[in-house]
Amino acid sequence: MEKARLEEKFITAWKGREDDGCLWWNGEWWSWRRFAALVDDCEAKLKRSGFIRGQRLAVLLPNSPMVLALSVAVWRLGGAIAPLNSRTGIVNMLDSIRKVDPHSVVVREDKLDESLAPARAIGVPVVGAKLDAPLPEWLGRVGGAESEDYAIFFSTSGTSGNPKAVGCLHSNLLDNINLLPGHVPGLIEPDSVFLNVLPNFHTFGSDVAGYLPLLSGVRQTIVPSFVPVEHTIQTIRDSGTNILIAVPTVMAFLVSALAKKDEKLEGIKIVITGGDRLNVQMDERCRKYLGVGIQEGYGLTECSPVVTMTGVEKTKKLGTVGTFLKSYEIQIRDREGNKLGLHDEGVLWVKGPSVAPGYFRDEVNTRERFDGEWFNTGDVVRIDEDGYVQIVDRATDIIIVSGFNVYPQEVEAVLCEHPAVHSAIAVGERNSVAGELVKAFVILNEDKTVTARELVDYCKERLAHYKVPHKIGFVKEYPVSPTGKILRRELRHLKITRG
Repeated sequence: MEKARLEEKFITAWKGREDDGCLWWNGEWWSWRRFAALVDDCEAKLKRSGFIRGQRLAVLLPNSPMVLALSVAVWRLGGAIAPLNSRTGIVNMLDSIRKVDPHSVVVREDKLDESLAPARAIGVPVVGAKLDAPLPEWLGRVGGAESEDYAIFFSTSGTSGNPKAVGCLHSNLLDNINLLPGHVPGLIEPDSVFLNVLPNFHTFGSDVAGYLPLLSGVRQTIVPSFVPVEHTIQTIRDSGTNILIAVPTVMAFLVSALAKKDEKLEGIKIVITGGDRLNVQMDERCRKYLGVGIQEGYGLTECSPVVTMTGVEKTKKLGTVGTFLKSYEIQIRDREGNKLGLHDEGVLWVKGPSVAPGYFRDEVNTRERFDGEWFNTGDVVRIDEDGYVQIVDRATDIIIVSGFNVYPQEVEAVLCEHPAVHSAIAVGERNSVAGELVKAFVILNEDKTVTARELVDYCKERLAHYKVPHKIGFVKEYPVSPTGKILRRELRHLKITRG
């Protein structure tokens, strides 16, 4: 029996609805017919360029109709798409490009000249493209074909900073896409309009905000960049967007912008966040300015991506990331890999049809994170009796002070209880005696002041002595990745000059 493929789901999604709205782009609705015509053009140009079954196409483009059109076209030809970070430019993506070994690289038309030399240096053809118009003709590389089961390749560095290529299969994405609407009632309805603003080189933005609505036959609003925030807010209003897919950083900026003008966004049905830890205080602010609370989820690139999700906003448990999608098998293990009880605190391992087969052409990293079909998420969790999951911390983020485990989330939660503190991040700092000590970085609320010593004393009253930060620094912002995730590894090396 033939395996199901994503392009078949696309055909089902738009068949008979050719004149209905599909994508909101640059102030107007594209019909399904118009989008399908762009797909047809991409497919024809790719075929003439020499693209063969099992190859990969690297794409350095911002969110746009072209990214989605190229994806469907590549799938039709039996290949896989590899979206990369267009914001950093091709020079900074060369290692990731080598990893996926593509047929060619597609860049923005205005970035073509600066991309030619570095692409030529690694022997990969490059073509410039508009974001919403037919491709030019070009020739790609021959060879490099792999299994046609691959649908998409993501470049991920995890906590190490070294790029790995995660190859997700058609079956992986289909499992996630098919399960989410049943897990989150109201997500896919005839009037649903998704916000596609998270960068599509990241699995959450690509799969949940882009492919899910496209392959489910509902509309989406494509925004190339969240900044300026006011433009995104106006676009949400103009397009009638009512499903927000975001990371906590995006929600913080969005709500703050509304709060400054004392405005509200009307008509929002569902707000889903993932990709990083959510400050539970944001839920109340979101309810005030958007009319609904936040449904938090949890996922990983290797899981295509959703693992857990809050199903119903009214019955959620704040501080958890919801319950598991029903296709997952789960285990809790200790840091040495020994199996624990389901409700014990420990490292989460998962198995199921959403889990990718491993890292592309990388047996070493695959062996490190995969145990047969079981995948080590690297996250320490607690699962309550109702199946709700609390992320305690990443196993790699745990700070070990004189042999005692310190979870950064616990320290951060205490600091955030102080009325002067807007947010806090705790990391480990090497120490010759204790191994590590806790240090923290905080952002203060506007018009509030507090000293590092006052915060340390505040923590001493509420935390065990080995959990108390020995240094606290004040910052205006945290270093973040292009997807809005706080880069803790950079904070570990950041010197504190105050406190």
